[in-house]
Amino acid sequence: MIRPGLPGLNPAWSRHIDAPDAEGNTRSWHVLDNGPLLAERGEEVVGTVLCVHGNPTWSYLWRRVIEQAPTGWRVVAVDHLGMGYSERLDAPRSLAQRIEDLGALSAAMELGGPIIPLAHDWGGPIATGWLLDHPDDVAGLILTNTAVHQRDDQPKPLAITTTRARPLLDLLTARTPAFIAATTALSRPALPKDVRRAFAAPYTSTARRDAVRDFVADVPFEHDHPTYPRLQAIAEGLTHVRVPALFVWGTNDPVFSRRYLDDLQRRVPHADVQVYPDSSHLVLEDSPEGVGVIWAWIVEHFPTASPEPEGAPADEKPLARSTTLAQLEVVATDGKTPAIVERGGQGASITREDLNERVNTMARALRARGVSRGQRVAVLIPPGIDLNTVVYAVWRLGGVVAVADAGLGLARLGAALRSASPDFVVGIRKALVLARATRVPGVQISAEPAAVRHLLAEAAAYPALSEDQAGSLFTRSDAAGACDPQADVPESDSAIAAILFTSGATGPPKGVVYTRGQLRAQMSLLRDTFELADGEGFVAAFAPFALYGPPLGLPCAVPNMDVTAPHTLTAAALADAVAAVHATVVFASPAALRNVVATAADLTAQQREVLATPRLVMSAGAPVPTALLRQVKALMPLAQTQTPYGMTEVLPVASIDPTTLADVAGVDGQGGDVQGSDTTGSDNQGSGVCVGPALVGVQIRIAPLTPQADDEITDAPGVLGEIVVRAPHVKLRYHRAWGAQQASAQPAGWHRTGDVGELDSRGRLWVQGRRVHVVHTANGPLAPYPVEHRIATLPDVVDVALVGVGPPGTAQAVAIIVPPHRMGRRDSAVAEPVLAAAVREVAGVPIAAVLVKDWLPVDIRHASKVDRTGLAHWADTVLHGRNAKGGNRFSRQPTTRSR
Repeated sequence: MIRPGLPGLNPAWSRHIDAPDAEGNTRSWHVLDNGPLLAERGEEVVGTVLCVHGNPTWSYLWRRVIEQAPTGWRVVAVDHLGMGYSERLDAPRSLAQRIEDLGALSAAMELGGPIIPLAHDWGGPIATGWLLDHPDDVAGLILTNTAVHQRDDQPKPLAITTTRARPLLDLLTARTPAFIAATTALSRPALPKDVRRAFAAPYTSTARRDAVRDFVADVPFEHDHPTYPRLQAIAEGLTHVRVPALFVWGTNDPVFSRRYLDDLQRRVPHADVQVYPDSSHLVLEDSPEGVGVIWAWIVEHFPTASPEPEGAPADEKPLARSTTLAQLEVVATDGKTPAIVERGGQGASITREDLNERVNTMARALRARGVSRGQRVAVLIPPGIDLNTVVYAVWRLGGVVAVADAGLGLARLGAALRSASPDFVVGIRKALVLARATRVPGVQISAEPAAVRHLLAEAAAYPALSEDQAGSLFTRSDAAGACDPQADVPESDSAIAAILFTSGATGPPKGVVYTRGQLRAQMSLLRDTFELADGEGFVAAFAPFALYGPPLGLPCAVPNMDVTAPHTLTAAALADAVAAVHATVVFASPAALRNVVATAADLTAQQREVLATPRLVMSAGAPVPTALLRQVKALMPLAQTQTPYGMTEVLPVASIDPTTLADVAGVDGQGGDVQGSDTTGSDNQGSGVCVGPALVGVQIRIAPLTPQADDEITDAPGVLGEIVVRAPHVKLRYHRAWGAQQASAQPAGWHRTGDVGELDSRGRLWVQGRRVHVVHTANGPLAPYPVEHRIATLPDVVDVALVGVGPPGTAQAVAIIVPPHRMGRRDSAVAEPVLAAAVREVAGVPIAAVLVKDWLPVDIRHASKVDRTGLAHWADTVLHGRNAKGGNRFSRQPTTRSR
């Protein structure tokens, strides 16, 4: 019988059932089953999740799935014969027998409602085989860290091959509990001792571990293995499965690595995916939140009582994809005009005609190296000619580019690219070394200048691309294979083009999936909004937009700077880039513009004349201080200074020139951002950072922070809430992050930005901070930006951040300020009474404490976003007496006025 006191396991779930095996012999099965409890509560069964464990676990693996089951959902977790607390047998069971065993048991239990198998490890082939045998009974499929196929040309999991070795098999699996202990030891962080003991509880003797050995021996790596034909049939049959599917994966698994997930996605391209990069083999142990994702997915796909939420207000219809987008080609009418000019290094330039030929040649070279339609290619090349060449070549072959900012840092950059599971990594030497060091998969191709020249020269001997292979960059028809849930739909706009990773400012970087149509819509919106026309030149000092000049028809200059460190752009380097292409448009991050202003004194008279020619400066990536933009206008007096608002998931959303707002929107505070005259927005002018009205084709709504329903959104002025956007260029989804995607897509068809703000009576959007930084006080939610801007008007405040200390709902607002001339001091972290009183007087809201620091920590990538989460932790330690002297806990970063 099951041992009492196992952590997390309700004894009331445990049952023994007499049911036949594959041969018709009656056996004693042990299951965990909440069905009897549902009956006691009078709940009608609306569906059944059939949980199938692998080796060497047992039904205990699924305890949280049972515990979190929604009303009416029955969960049956089976112990295979010979495993867990089911009957021990005298002979081994094969895969085929175990599939039939499961069929006999499920029939005996008369499972009702839609049945959804949920499986792990070797339970995956068993559950999938059962599904293929019972197609009329199955409504969906959920798999966690498993495999149905092993390619001959790929290495086999070392943990399995070592254990299967004849001299070690019996010793490691039956005579000792080594295999069981090793399985539970894979988790990081380590599983609690009582949980490890619970997993080992049914396997206390050699006799009770025989089936553990037999399971390992049944893994068919060899073609002549008796189980090989059945596993092959399951792998083939899975390609025909059309029911909804979800794969939940720990990608740090040394047994079932990413390549097995990739294989499953190729076989079931419509499957939703949720990965946990830091989780290992027992993914639901390492990441228990995955259980919540599983149930959210089930409820989403199989609603029982509540109707699905409406996707939009009744008076609105989803936006149709634009049918008037220009055919964006590399080659314009005049192919002799410059396409890209590099001002760094040795300097280089290329015409549009030559770029087009170079792209075709590179496509042939990459095709010869194995790059083909639907494959993912991580591109790690600095902006310039080579980057554009490789990216366009991958797109011409129907591939998918994966791009992450080097500013993420080594660890997070590696984690991001690993999650993309690239088939190829194309990069400069340093990047390839880092990719190997961080275990990024994929065949490596050098993109050092000499290596690129060699590839191009080598490709001269290859056959020319066919007409289909050499289609235009954004209009050719292709399917994106494993990346594309509509792989069988030959629609160009629906093909996956890119996986772009977020900055990770408020969590791990997420891969944002874009289709070709969405990228095309984005570029068309940029072109039309900012009136980008033939004859203009473009300076790309912001890395993502270095790719957009040629398709937009603009000669593009890449300045002499380190694009991974925006603050390395000097005024002289900007002037040089403007002169190179007679640029009328400049795109640079706030950090880059800050250094341009700081180095303006070094400009020559001729360079100042050059900088007086651009008509437009755009800046994004973080809120841009209005005072900085005025300084930029002093250098470029003819330029509008537009600040497109958006994020990796959708850009642009809105835009405005903040320097034009002072006469209509209130006071321009010393903090640098335009603020409204009222914190609450009751004058309908708004407060925080004005980012302008929605652009053409974009809809902006506000989801109140205290909604009556998850899908409540409004365009009423003065309502504080999360900013929600809908547009043709919103991301398709997050890559292998189904849970994050569902959370972001509420209501359906909209994207929750994670920012909070309000609309004013003129339809302009005012951003007031990140939702995670809202202080939830007893008097309601408090957004940081408006309060910070009022405090920043004080002459004794250089910088300020508002944070919350205490639990949500009763949190206290704490102001952390940087006063003048405090650099290097180490006196008390509590502000002097006179300064604290002044802060409270202008804040407009109750401030529990005023603390002082030498500087406010910011993230490295933008050098402008304040680390409020870290500051809240620091404030908590100070106010509880654990850091009374106010020592700095953070890596040193420059003080900034940007939010």
